[in-house]
Amino acid sequence: MIDPNSLFDLSGKVACVTGASSGLGRRAALVLAEAGARVVGVARRGDALDDLCHEIGPPAAAVIADVADRDGIADVAAAIATPFGSPDIVVHAAGLNTREAADDVTPDGWDKTIAINLNAPFFLSQTLVPAMKEKRWGRIVNFASLQTTRAFPGGIAYGATKGAIGQLTRAMAESWSPFNITANAIGPGFFPTELTAAVFDDADRAARNAAQTCMGRNGGVEDIDGPILFLCSDASSYVTGQVLMVDGGFTAK
Repeated sequence: MIDPNSLFDLSGKVACVTGASSGLGRRAALVLAEAGARVVGVARRGDALDDLCHEIGPPAAAVIADVADRDGIADVAAAIATPFGSPDIVVHAAGLNTREAADDVTPDGWDKTIAINLNAPFFLSQTLVPAMKEKRWGRIVNFASLQTTRAFPGGIAYGATKGAIGQLTRAMAESWSPFNITANAIGPGFFPTELTAAVFDDADRAARNAAQTCMGRNGGVEDIDGPILFLCSDASSYVTGQVLMVDGGFTAK
Protein backbone atom coordinates (compact mmCIF):
# COMPACT_ATOMS: atom_id res chain seq x y z
CA MET A 1 0.00 0.00 0.00
CA ILE A 2 1.32 3.44 -0.94
CA ASP A 3 1.60 5.93 1.89
CA PRO A 4 -1.39 8.23 1.28
CA ASN A 5 0.63 11.25 2.35
CA SER A 6 3.18 10.62 -0.38
CA LEU A 7 0.49 10.97 -3.04
CA PHE A 8 0.26 14.69 -2.26
CA ASP A 9 3.98 15.32 -1.67
CA LEU A 10 5.39 17.75 -4.25
CA SER A 11 8.96 17.73 -2.97
CA GLY A 12 11.36 18.09 -5.89
CA LYS A 13 8.67 19.47 -8.22
CA VAL A 14 8.67 22.93 -9.79
CA ALA A 15 5.34 24.69 -10.15
CA CYS A 16 4.47 27.76 -12.20
CA VAL A 17 1.34 29.71 -11.27
CA THR A 18 0.10 32.54 -13.45
CA GLY A 19 -2.07 35.19 -11.86
CA ALA A 20 -0.19 34.51 -8.62
CA SER A 21 -0.38 38.10 -7.41
CA SER A 22 -3.89 37.75 -5.95
CA GLY A 23 -6.98 35.64 -5.44
CA LEU A 24 -7.06 31.94 -6.19
CA GLY A 25 -3.76 32.09 -8.09
CA ARG A 26 -2.01 33.39 -5.00
CA ARG A 27 -3.68 30.76 -2.87
CA ALA A 28 -2.64 28.02 -5.30
CA ALA A 29 0.98 29.17 -5.12
CA LEU A 30 0.92 29.06 -1.31
CA VAL A 31 -0.62 25.58 -1.23
CA LEU A 32 1.82 24.10 -3.73
CA ALA A 33 4.76 25.57 -1.84
CA GLU A 34 3.42 24.14 1.43
CA ALA A 35 3.28 20.72 -0.26
CA GLY A 36 6.99 20.96 -1.07
CA ALA A 37 7.12 22.46 -4.57
CA ARG A 38 9.40 25.26 -5.60
CA VAL A 39 7.04 27.88 -6.95
CA VAL A 40 7.42 30.50 -9.65
CA GLY A 41 4.68 33.11 -9.51
CA VAL A 42 3.87 35.00 -12.70
CA ALA A 43 1.92 38.26 -12.82
CA ARG A 44 2.18 41.87 -13.89
CA ARG A 45 2.34 43.37 -10.40
CA GLY A 46 5.83 43.08 -9.03
CA ASP A 47 5.00 44.38 -5.56
CA ALA A 48 2.32 41.75 -5.03
CA LEU A 49 4.67 39.02 -6.26
CA ASP A 50 7.33 40.25 -3.85
CA ASP A 51 4.84 39.89 -1.01
CA LEU A 52 4.05 36.35 -2.14
CA CYS A 53 7.71 35.36 -2.32
CA HIS A 54 8.33 36.88 1.11
CA GLU A 55 5.49 34.83 2.58
CA ILE A 56 6.63 31.57 0.97
CA GLY A 57 10.35 32.08 1.50
CA PRO A 58 13.30 30.71 -0.51
CA PRO A 59 11.34 28.06 -2.47
CA ALA A 60 9.64 30.87 -4.43
CA ALA A 61 10.58 33.17 -7.29
CA ALA A 62 8.76 35.82 -9.27
CA VAL A 63 8.45 36.56 -12.97
CA ILE A 64 6.90 39.91 -13.83
CA ALA A 65 5.21 39.41 -17.17
CA ASP A 66 2.01 39.78 -19.15
CA VAL A 67 1.05 36.28 -20.26
CA ALA A 68 -1.50 37.79 -22.64
CA ASP A 69 1.36 39.01 -24.85
CA ARG A 70 1.60 36.05 -27.21
CA ASP A 71 4.74 37.36 -28.90
CA GLY A 72 6.54 37.27 -25.55
CA ILE A 73 5.55 33.77 -24.47
CA ALA A 74 8.91 32.19 -25.31
CA ASP A 75 10.71 34.80 -23.20
CA VAL A 76 8.25 34.29 -20.34
CA ALA A 77 8.77 30.53 -20.47
CA ALA A 78 12.55 31.01 -20.38
CA ALA A 79 12.23 33.32 -17.37
CA ILE A 80 9.99 30.81 -15.58
CA ALA A 81 12.59 28.06 -16.06
CA THR A 82 15.50 30.19 -14.85
CA PRO A 83 15.18 29.96 -11.02
CA PHE A 84 14.59 26.21 -10.55
CA GLY A 85 14.45 24.62 -14.00
CA SER A 86 11.53 23.97 -16.29
CA PRO A 87 8.27 23.48 -14.35
CA ASP A 88 6.61 20.13 -13.81
CA ILE A 89 3.33 21.85 -12.94
CA VAL A 90 1.64 24.84 -14.52
CA VAL A 91 -1.49 26.43 -13.07
CA HIS A 92 -3.21 28.97 -15.30
CA ALA A 93 -5.02 31.27 -12.86
CA ALA A 94 -4.56 34.61 -14.66
CA GLY A 95 -7.87 35.92 -15.91
CA LEU A 96 -9.97 38.89 -16.97
CA ASN A 97 -13.71 39.59 -16.84
CA THR A 98 -14.76 42.87 -18.43
CA ARG A 99 -18.40 42.33 -17.35
CA GLU A 100 -19.78 43.91 -20.51
CA ALA A 101 -23.27 43.20 -21.81
CA ALA A 102 -23.42 41.72 -25.30
CA ASP A 103 -24.50 45.04 -26.84
CA ASP A 104 -21.59 46.83 -25.18
CA VAL A 105 -18.71 44.48 -25.96
CA THR A 106 -15.88 46.22 -27.79
CA PRO A 107 -13.34 44.56 -30.08
CA ASP A 108 -10.58 45.63 -27.69
CA GLY A 109 -12.34 44.17 -24.63
CA TRP A 110 -13.13 40.97 -26.49
CA ASP A 111 -9.54 40.53 -27.71
CA LYS A 112 -8.04 41.21 -24.28
CA THR A 113 -10.36 38.67 -22.67
CA ILE A 114 -9.51 36.01 -25.25
CA ALA A 115 -5.79 36.76 -24.98
CA ILE A 116 -5.46 36.21 -21.25
CA ASN A 117 -8.21 33.67 -20.57
CA LEU A 118 -7.71 31.37 -23.55
CA ASN A 119 -4.61 32.14 -25.61
CA ALA A 120 -2.26 32.31 -22.63
CA PRO A 121 -3.11 28.89 -21.15
CA PHE A 122 -2.61 27.18 -24.49
CA PHE A 123 0.51 28.90 -25.78
CA LEU A 124 2.33 28.91 -22.45
CA SER A 125 1.53 25.23 -21.96
CA GLN A 126 2.61 24.45 -25.50
CA THR A 127 5.96 26.07 -24.77
CA LEU A 128 6.48 24.27 -21.46
CA VAL A 129 5.25 20.81 -22.47
CA PRO A 130 8.43 19.64 -24.28
CA ALA A 131 10.36 19.65 -21.00
CA MET A 132 7.51 17.76 -19.30
CA LYS A 133 7.65 15.18 -22.09
CA GLU A 134 11.33 14.64 -21.41
CA LYS A 135 10.59 14.03 -17.72
CA ARG A 136 7.53 11.88 -18.54
CA TRP A 137 5.60 13.78 -15.85
CA GLY A 138 3.54 16.92 -15.94
CA ARG A 139 0.46 18.58 -14.55
CA ILE A 140 -1.54 21.31 -16.30
CA VAL A 141 -4.40 22.93 -14.40
CA ASN A 142 -6.62 25.44 -16.17
CA PHE A 143 -9.22 27.64 -14.53
CA ALA A 144 -12.72 27.10 -15.81
CA SER A 145 -15.78 28.79 -14.30
CA LEU A 146 -19.47 28.50 -13.56
CA GLN A 147 -19.71 30.15 -16.98
CA THR A 148 -18.10 27.14 -18.62
CA THR A 149 -21.62 25.72 -18.72
CA ARG A 150 -23.87 28.59 -17.56
CA ALA A 151 -24.63 31.99 -19.12
CA PHE A 152 -24.51 35.00 -16.77
CA PRO A 153 -25.53 38.61 -17.51
CA GLY A 154 -22.64 40.72 -18.72
CA GLY A 155 -20.47 37.68 -19.26
CA ILE A 156 -20.53 36.95 -22.96
CA ALA A 157 -16.80 37.43 -23.62
CA TYR A 158 -15.72 35.85 -20.35
CA GLY A 159 -18.21 33.00 -20.73
CA ALA A 160 -17.04 32.31 -24.27
CA THR A 161 -13.46 31.89 -23.07
CA LYS A 162 -14.45 29.72 -20.12
CA GLY A 163 -16.60 27.50 -22.30
CA ALA A 164 -13.57 27.15 -24.55
CA ILE A 165 -11.39 26.30 -21.54
CA GLY A 166 -13.49 23.18 -20.97
CA GLN A 167 -12.78 21.97 -24.50
CA LEU A 168 -9.16 23.15 -24.39
CA THR A 169 -8.64 21.04 -21.29
CA ARG A 170 -10.04 17.95 -23.00
CA ALA A 171 -7.96 18.58 -26.12
CA MET A 172 -4.80 19.08 -24.07
CA ALA A 173 -5.48 15.78 -22.34
CA GLU A 174 -5.96 14.01 -25.66
CA SER A 175 -2.70 15.40 -26.99
CA TRP A 176 -0.36 15.15 -24.02
CA SER A 177 -1.62 12.50 -21.61
CA PRO A 178 0.28 9.71 -23.44
CA PHE A 179 3.42 11.38 -22.06
CA ASN A 180 2.09 11.21 -18.48
CA ILE A 181 1.09 14.86 -18.62
CA THR A 182 -2.39 15.32 -17.25
CA ALA A 183 -4.58 18.30 -18.11
CA ASN A 184 -7.53 19.22 -15.94
CA ALA A 185 -9.44 22.31 -14.90
CA ILE A 186 -10.94 23.71 -11.74
CA GLY A 187 -14.28 25.48 -12.05
CA PRO A 188 -14.62 27.76 -9.02
CA GLY A 189 -17.97 28.94 -7.76
CA PHE A 190 -18.26 32.31 -6.06
CA PHE A 191 -15.05 33.08 -4.18
CA PRO A 192 -14.11 36.51 -2.80
CA THR A 193 -11.29 37.70 -5.08
CA GLU A 194 -10.40 40.84 -6.98
CA LEU A 195 -12.11 39.40 -10.05
CA THR A 196 -15.39 38.95 -8.16
CA ALA A 197 -15.26 42.16 -6.12
CA ALA A 198 -18.31 43.52 -7.91
CA VAL A 199 -20.29 40.49 -6.76
CA PHE A 200 -19.21 40.51 -3.12
CA ASP A 201 -19.51 44.28 -2.78
CA ASP A 202 -23.26 43.72 -3.20
CA ALA A 203 -24.26 41.87 -0.03
CA ASP A 204 -27.71 40.95 -1.33
CA ARG A 205 -26.28 39.55 -4.54
CA ALA A 206 -23.66 37.54 -2.66
CA ALA A 207 -26.37 36.13 -0.40
CA ARG A 208 -28.49 35.12 -3.38
CA ASN A 209 -25.53 33.32 -4.93
CA ALA A 210 -24.88 31.48 -1.67
CA ALA A 211 -28.52 30.42 -1.48
CA GLN A 212 -28.25 28.81 -4.92
CA THR A 213 -25.56 26.39 -3.78
CA CYS A 214 -26.27 23.01 -2.20
CA MET A 215 -24.15 24.00 0.79
CA GLY A 216 -25.77 27.38 1.34
CA ARG A 217 -22.57 29.39 1.31
CA ASN A 218 -20.06 30.99 -1.02
CA GLY A 219 -16.50 29.73 -1.20
CA GLY A 220 -13.51 30.77 0.88
CA VAL A 221 -10.03 30.70 -0.61
CA GLU A 222 -9.16 27.75 1.61
CA ASP A 223 -11.74 25.67 -0.26
CA ILE A 224 -9.43 25.56 -3.27
CA ASP A 225 -6.55 23.95 -1.34
CA GLY A 226 -7.53 20.29 -1.65
CA PRO A 227 -8.67 20.38 -5.28
CA ILE A 228 -5.56 22.20 -6.52
CA LEU A 229 -3.24 19.89 -4.60
CA PHE A 230 -5.10 16.83 -5.87
CA LEU A 231 -4.83 17.86 -9.53
CA CYS A 232 -1.16 18.85 -9.23
CA SER A 233 0.04 15.69 -7.49
CA ASP A 234 0.34 11.94 -7.99
CA ALA A 235 -3.05 11.58 -6.29
CA SER A 236 -4.66 12.39 -9.65
CA SER A 237 -2.32 10.32 -11.83
CA TYR A 238 -5.23 8.67 -13.71
CA VAL A 239 -7.40 11.79 -13.94
CA THR A 240 -7.17 13.86 -17.10
CA GLY A 241 -9.41 15.91 -19.34
CA GLN A 242 -11.78 16.74 -16.48
CA VAL A 243 -13.37 19.93 -15.17
CA LEU A 244 -13.72 19.69 -11.39
CA MET A 245 -16.38 22.11 -10.20
CA VAL A 246 -15.51 23.58 -6.83
CA ASP A 247 -18.74 25.47 -6.33
CA GLY A 248 -20.52 24.16 -3.25
CA GLY A 249 -22.98 22.42 -5.53
CA PHE A 250 -24.06 25.52 -7.46
CA THR A 251 -24.09 23.65 -10.77
CA ALA A 252 -25.75 20.61 -9.19
CA LYS A 253 -29.02 22.45 -8.54
